Amino acid sequence: MSGLYIGLMSGTSLDGVDAVLVDFDGAQARVLVHTSAPMPASLRVELLALNTPTDNELHRAALAANGLVRLYADQVAALLAQSGVAAHAVKAIGAHGQTVRHRPQEFDGTGYTLQLNNPSLLAELCGITVVADFRSRDVAAGGQGAPLVPAFHQAFFGKPDQALAVLNIGGISNITVLDPSTPDLLGFDCGPGNALMDAWCMAHTGQPFDDAGRWAAQGRVHAGLLALLLDEPFFAKAPPKSTGRDLFNTPWLAGKLAGFDGTAPQDVQATLTELTALSCARCLLDTSPSCQTLVVCGGGALNHFLMVRLQAALPTCRVISSAERGLPPLQVEATAFAWLARQTLQGKTSSLKSVTGAQGARILGGIYPD
Repeated sequence: MSGLYIGLMSGTSLDGVDAVLVDFDGAQARVLVHTSAPMPASLRVELLALNTPTDNELHRAALAANGLVRLYADQVAALLAQSGVAAHAVKAIGAHGQTVRHRPQEFDGTGYTLQLNNPSLLAELCGITVVADFRSRDVAAGGQGAPLVPAFHQAFFGKPDQALAVLNIGGISNITVLDPSTPDLLGFDCGPGNALMDAWCMAHTGQPFDDAGRWAAQGRVHAGLLALLLDEPFFAKAPPKSTGRDLFNTPWLAGKLAGFDGTAPQDVQATLTELTALSCARCLLDTSPSCQTLVVCGGGALNHFLMVRLQAALPTCRVISSAERGLPPLQVEATAFAWLARQTLQGKTSSLKSVTGAQGARILGGIYPD
């Protein structure tokens, strides 16, 4: 079942929605059109609030999901208008939704993962079959439910004769190690990506992110603060592992900053950038120390200073943007969800036991026909 699929992604950074129309008819996925839209400020504030316990959660979550889906539908319409493709020619939309809680294996042994979404409404608005709810089956099978993209990374970036790694830096960072000499694919969350940097930048500059890392580049890393941040137990935990804003959030950062009141804001930003760079680099060094190429995608790939710090932490490994491997950084995750939707319709598994720790590979996602 080849053909046209749409992938939608609004990640942990909550900066906006990326949408791609992907053609799978060839040997490799080919993005025909990419559109994006910023997250409306009011919706972003509500989605951030729903990451932690708040008043009237069920009502607010349902309405936030509807608002997000209308934003999704606008991007689907933009893709179709720009490409001249009719809705009936698209086989499915892969819509991940917005993760607001991620607590696999906790509380009762199974735990849960929660993505705000309304795939039924999306199918109604677009007239296209929707595939959604990708994480929960893996969690039900005893897995982390994340990261979901390593199987796609293998399909798109993998080379039979070359060991490399793919690092996605969204709000949270995750890595996929692609080494043909090892039998199992390895992928897991590294820790914070852009989430803490973005939150600190917004609080102190009024800007939603540190453009190219210029503000961080003006600061100096605070060694004591960095050591305290890296002392978080998650970093020492062996994979499979996943995380999210449930752990790495502004209250977590505020607790770590207690006692560092005199630190200049730009120095905190430089330290948070170093935290992301070092935590990601250590994940690669721990799992594939001889890896010679790190392909970086997600919004973090556009942070020049972060990329410089990553390269400094990995002197024997070439750190490059995913654009050099045929897929621009902001298109990778959206394309992955188009691919995941295709896997679902084909009845193929897309979770990996070696990645999530589930009892076995599972077909992911629920199907909502047009």
